[in-house]
Amino acid sequence: MRTTRTVIVAAAAALALTACSDPSSSGDGGDGDTVRIGSAAFPESEIIAEVYAQALEAEDFSVERRMQIGAREVYLPALENGELDVLPEYTGNLLSYVDSETTATSPEDIEAELPDALPDGLEVLDPAPAENKDSLNVTQEFASENDLESIADLADIDGLSLAANPEFAERSYGIPGMERVYGITGVDFTPINDGGGPATLSALLDGTVDVADIYSTTPSIVENNLVTLEDPENMIAAQNVVPVISSDTVSDEAIEVLNKVSAELTTEDLIEMNTRNSGDEKAAPATIAKDWLEDKGLI
Repeated sequence: MRTTRTVIVAAAAALALTACSDPSSSGDGGDGDTVRIGSAAFPESEIIAEVYAQALEAEDFSVERRMQIGAREVYLPALENGELDVLPEYTGNLLSYVDSETTATSPEDIEAELPDALPDGLEVLDPAPAENKDSLNVTQEFASENDLESIADLADIDGLSLAANPEFAERSYGIPGMERVYGITGVDFTPINDGGGPATLSALLDGTVDVADIYSTTPSIVENNLVTLEDPENMIAAQNVVPVISSDTVSDEAIEVLNKVSAELTTEDLIEMNTRNSGDEKAAPATIAKDWLEDKGLI
C-alpha cells in the first residue's frame, strides 16, 4: 500500500517541492554537503523546521529550506526518494499513517514500533518531550468545583457536555474511547468543526459545554488559564515532535545536533512559539527559532 501511494504522489511531491523551495536558502541542494529541511503546511511545523535549520547552520552545516510543502502524502515520499533530508513529525500520527493497524498509544509503545513500521530509507531520531495532540480542557472554575485532574474524574459528572470536531464522536480517542477506557457514558456531544479553535473555545468559556477538545499547543489554553486534563491511560495517542530523516543522507554529526534540539523542546515552548507567531506580535518563524535557540544555549 505504501509503495502504491508513493508512486501516485511522487509527481505531486516534486512539483510541491519545486514551488516551496526558498531561493534565499544556503546551499545548492543534493550535493551531499547540504541538509535539505522541509516542513508540513502549517505554522508550527515551519517553526520547528526553522529551529532545526538554524541549529545546523550554527554548526557550519549548509542548509536548504523547503517549507510549507503539504501533507504526509507529499512530504514522506519526498523523503523516500531523496528530495528531502529532514522534516519534523509527530510520533503517533506518523505511526498510524505508515501502519493503519497499530493500537499503540503510549509514548514508549509508539517509539518502539515506529522504526520497523517506517518505509525503507526513513528513520526517526530522538523524540522531544514536546507534544501537539488532542487534549481535553476545562475552565479553572469547573475543575475546582468538580475536583478534576484527569479524564478519569469526568466519570463522576452527570450530564457531561463536550465540544470537539465532528469525528470525535467516532474516533478511538473520542467518545468511544472515553467510555471504553474511562467508563464515561452519556456525554452530550456538540460537534464544532474548527479544530479546537475560537468557536470551540467560546462554547467552553460561555458554559455551553463543560469540556473542549483543543490541540495541546494552542495558545488559547494558556491565555484563558484552562486546565488540561491528564490522560493516565494514554487514551489519546502520544504525539511527540520527532525529526524524521532520510537514513542515507544525514550524517552522524547532523543527527547529534538534531537530537540536542529535541532534548530541549517542550510543549510549553511550542505554545509560546505559536503565540508569538499567531498573536499580536506576528513574529516570523526565523525570529522565533533564533530566539529559542539562543535562550536554550544551542547557538
